This record gives sequence, C-alpha cells and structure tokens, in this order.
Amino acid sequence: MITKISIQEAQDSTTQMAQWVDVRSASEFAAGHIPGAFNVPLDELDARLDDISKERPVVVVCQSGQRAAIAANFLANCGHEVLLLNGGTNAWRGAGNPIVQSVKSRWSLERQVRLIAGLLVASGVGVGFLVHPAFFGLAAFVGLGLTFAGLTDYCAMGMLLAKLPWNKATKCPTSPHTKDEVVA
Repeated sequence: MITKISIQEAQDSTTQMAQWVDVRSASEFAAGHIPGAFNVPLDELDARLDDISKERPVVVVCQSGQRAAIAANFLANCGHEVLLLNGGTNAWRGAGNPIVQSVKSRWSLERQVRLIAGLLVASGVGVGFLVHPAFFGLAAFVGLGLTFAGLTDYCAMGMLLAKLPWNKATKCPTSPHTKDEVVA
C-alpha cells in the first residue's frame, strides 16, 4: 500500500525513522538531496531491491514526484510499506527545509541535456528555414519545448512518457501482493 504524505507529515518523528530513498539520477542527488536519504536511481531500482529493507517503511522521493510514484508502485508490489512525499525535493526545499549538497549547485545532467538539445534543434531549424522551409515546424516545436523544459525544469514530454506502459511499475516476481492492493 502507498500512503501519500505532505512535507509536514514527513517531518513527523515516525516518518524520520523510515528509510528515505531518492530515485533521481546520481548527479541530481549530488546536486541536492534530503538529509538522510540514500540514492537508488529509478532505472536501477529492480536490481537494487535488496538495498531496501522491508523492516521499516520507505519514503520515496524524487524532484517533483513523477519518478517517485513509479518507484512507489514497484516497491509496494514487492511488499514494502511505502510513503510517497508529495512534491518531492522541490516541495521540501520550498518549505525551507535543509538540503545536502555533495557538489556545488548545478543543473542536473538531464536538465542540461534538455536545454542543449533544445537549443541545437531550435538553431538547426532557424538555419533550415533559410535553406529549405519544409517539415521544420515539428522540429521547431520540439526544440522550443526542450528549451522551455531546460529553463524551467518542467518537462511535459517526461510527464507524458511516465504514463506509458513500459514506464509503469512492474510486478515484483516474489510479491505476495496483488496489483489491486496498490494505490496509484
């Protein structure tokens, strides 16, 4: 079962005794994470399942909540008691709570990639319009969307991709729980 918790509930002494698992990439984690959290990137979660104890509840967190929701469903399917932090580290930081930084504040690798890819596509389209204007509308739309995602850290494409079947939680092969027991 998954229980969604607010920042205030996350500061409760009972929740503080839980395992805090941050499912962002290593570079995002290093750039700033909740004190006491340990990093298990979402794409490594199934391989590192043994790193997460079933003896204590698990608070799952990411940047804003999208990846944490996928991880929470997977961990709940595998029999873990899961707490999902609403708003992720963005909400935690926004509430004035401390953040641990392993490196100087920098943009995450994913955010850098989105910005650079967006700028490259947008620049290519600009030059393309000078040479041959056909079929550049879609590339311009994608390029501007990626540039917006890089500047604002809001990626509509990422949110849409998270809803696709292959990004949904998979069943844990040793799970005693049924899919119906997991709250989305």
